[in-house]
Amino acid sequence: MSKIIIYQILVRLFGNRNTNNKFYGSLQENGCGKFDDITERALDEIKRMGITHVWYTGVIEHATMTDYSVFGISRDDPDVVKGKAGSPYAIKDYYDVDPDLARKPANRMQEFEALVERTHRAGLKVIIDFVPNHVARTYRSDAMPDVKSGLQANVGIKARNNLGDNDNTDIAFDPNNNFYYIIGQAFVVPQDYDAGGGNFHHPLKDKRFDEYPAKASGNDVFSATPSIDDWFETVKLNYGVDYASGEQFFDPIPDTWLKMLDILLFWADKNIDGWRCDMCEMPPVQFWQYAIARVKKHHPKILFIGEAYSPSSYNNLITAGFDCLYDKAGLYDLLRATVNGNAGFNRMQDYLRSPVAGVEQHMLAFLENHDEQRFASVQFAGTAEKAIPLMTLAATLHTAPVMIYFGQELGVTAAGATGFSGDDGRTSIFDYTFIPELCWWANGGAYDGGQLSAEKQALRNFYVKLLSICCKESAIAVGTFHDLAVDNYNSAGFNPYLNYAFARYDAHSGNRLIIFVSIDRQHSPNLTLRISRDLFPEMLPDADTEYVIDDILNGGASTTIRGTELFDKGLHIASQHAAIILKIG
Repeated sequence: MSKIIIYQILVRLFGNRNTNNKFYGSLQENGCGKFDDITERALDEIKRMGITHVWYTGVIEHATMTDYSVFGISRDDPDVVKGKAGSPYAIKDYYDVDPDLARKPANRMQEFEALVERTHRAGLKVIIDFVPNHVARTYRSDAMPDVKSGLQANVGIKARNNLGDNDNTDIAFDPNNNFYYIIGQAFVVPQDYDAGGGNFHHPLKDKRFDEYPAKASGNDVFSATPSIDDWFETVKLNYGVDYASGEQFFDPIPDTWLKMLDILLFWADKNIDGWRCDMCEMPPVQFWQYAIARVKKHHPKILFIGEAYSPSSYNNLITAGFDCLYDKAGLYDLLRATVNGNAGFNRMQDYLRSPVAGVEQHMLAFLENHDEQRFASVQFAGTAEKAIPLMTLAATLHTAPVMIYFGQELGVTAAGATGFSGDDGRTSIFDYTFIPELCWWANGGAYDGGQLSAEKQALRNFYVKLLSICCKESAIAVGTFHDLAVDNYNSAGFNPYLNYAFARYDAHSGNRLIIFVSIDRQHSPNLTLRISRDLFPEMLPDADTEYVIDDILNGGASTTIRGTELFDKGLHIASQHAAIILKIG
């Protein structure tokens, strides 16, 4: 069994080589990456980094200000689209892919299917988004195929029709409605929203959107007048929960459940290997129990990854069938606070005793994703090198999956505003833009880093080395965890706020590692790490054996030490490295 290592790619930006980068620029002005920019060569280099799964973000068709009506796709009203490109999480057609990403928009699904096949040939698995909580206000599927006899019919799906087609719009809530309605009121576009920028001209840009009665917005705003800070461009889906009374109506199965299950089965038939499920805590957990069981009955190896933020929901979601959940409220928040000086590694003990205890193998670790600020941005850590100890810890702490966001390994800073997305340290998911560091690495399609600085080459080499270790060392993939920090709180040179240490051990293979990280190397100049006798006889069964120790992350000469010396004298740690992975042979 190997550790799952995910590389998230926003397809729109990955292959874009247009450096124009006009503020609020159109697709024609600023360009857009395509499915076929993710070439065999690019995938080979991603695979070489130790990646096992690629999460292609923004695949499913979403609302946009770009006009594709010539291809039979209805135009979207810019007053309910965020950014010229639009949000990938305002889905417009669950049965289609984003035409922006196709070299020939008329062949967009075939081009996506070719990417899936290409990714599999490279030895990688494919993850896409599933957005179950909300859709674009302009949702209307024009690519929805007829139900064929077979799997859909076997799970009770006999026909397909658009969301809302059969809704009773005279009442606010009905268990079989797909949407929630604000009766007697028309939807009002936030009047401080300037769709597309002040100089953008569009026949539908008039600060109005005809919707009567108004529908509830995606972030549970049951009002006809959402604010600009709300998800006003989306509509909340109704899973049979009456938010006014708190009552739940799950028997008979609500129509929305059937529609969402159908969508999951539709994409599973495209040979994808999993979903990242957006805001998975918002639909009721009973829906997940229903849907995941039915999908996995026919696709048992398919992954469900949940974007979850409330630790109180972890156990229920995992019981419902999720393979892993975001470790945002635990590990991410702690590591961010630590690097910014607002916490210390001594808080790791609290984290290990938190709601992740017992489910840690299901918690997806990360330092970046499309919702979070770039690590190297001035709004976060300010420099990419500070990620070295934190990424090492996140990647090796548990057997659980780990994820990096494309360009993280190159130190992307996301500096500057691009349109709807301001200068906030995030790579825009709303605008047509480009990422300079990705262009330097791509080097005209060679994907050899030929235009990267030596500093950025070194950073990427660190990620390649670290993630490759995670793939190769069974102690990280399946081994047990032993905290070493507590026993060293009073050791000379060990600062519990700045240093952390732990061991990983695979009893089956005998693979054993000791990991040490420091966010301030100057505070550990002559550190000797105590090795608890608790590790004997489990991890180091023969105290009289001479063990060879190699730093497999940084290289250097091997050292030899007798088992008795390890727990009598301790282990000297080379202070010049912010992260060390010692393999004991």
